[in-house]
Amino acid sequence: MNRVVVAGSFNVDHVWRVPALPQAGATLSGDYTTGPGGKGFNQAVAARRAGAGTCFVCALGDDLGAQLARVLCTADGIDLRDVVVQAPTGTAGIYVDAQGRNSIVIGAGANAALQPAFVAEALAGLQPGDVLVAQLESPLDAVAKALDAGRAAGATTLLNPAPANVAIDHAMLERADILTPNETEFAAMLGRHVGARVEADAVSGIDQQRLHALCRDLTHGTVVVTLGASGCFVSHADANLRGDTTACYRVPAEAARVVDTTGAGDAFNGALAASMALKPERAFAEHVRFAGRYASRSTELYGAALAMPRMPVE
Repeated sequence: MNRVVVAGSFNVDHVWRVPALPQAGATLSGDYTTGPGGKGFNQAVAARRAGAGTCFVCALGDDLGAQLARVLCTADGIDLRDVVVQAPTGTAGIYVDAQGRNSIVIGAGANAALQPAFVAEALAGLQPGDVLVAQLESPLDAVAKALDAGRAAGATTLLNPAPANVAIDHAMLERADILTPNETEFAAMLGRHVGARVEADAVSGIDQQRLHALCRDLTHGTVVVTLGASGCFVSHADANLRGDTTACYRVPAEAARVVDTTGAGDAFNGALAASMALKPERAFAEHVRFAGRYASRSTELYGAALAMPRMPVE
């Protein structure tokens, strides 16, 4: 059976829920919780809980955070392939306001020590039909190696170009069969690679054909721009519609009782990969709709990895 293979980050999240996100100089009172996160781990948990066999490749420290990662992967049936390095396991400080919006500070720790050679070794078992998923919370040479390994094995490569402040070259974009930016990441990449000045909060309002043209200027592959409450936009190259009948379209967001948006993008990416691995015969639009439903359900629970719903692809 096809698998989802995620190369990326594991963090221990420290989360404060506050009435409003803190401003400079402010001291606030909030409710504190801690739990697992990191974009890579979040996406791996989402893929596994959506029903796909899942492998997770990462770097960990020699500490309690690493022990937590191993316990959780065992509990969810995730095939963990980790290297232990001389750095603390990654951490994140997360503030969540009363509307479910968040602000996040990352301490990369061990994630910054993930090496291409280890990634290549860990991904040696990739097969055609697998879906290789990567993000930008790991060193870029390790991300490139993961995507190259996916391509060489005949797997589908999915790059979630997050966080937005990490600049990548055009060659990295071209390694991805599917690119999944949110509106902030999309606007940043347009500025870097296309020379188009677009405000992030204006992306969802761009005319469909103009948005499609911007995607085609950005990369050869499929682009899925996630737009929060506005759903998402899909743009394919004419030569590869992935089973769809049109090269571009919008998919509306699913209704949700939102309490925490932390990890919603990761939920989308993990679920999208799982649907593609499990049901490769389906049109791409069906995979996107499932991912949107899955992400919406994740916002109804507090937390990141532990908020990923058990909602198998059917």
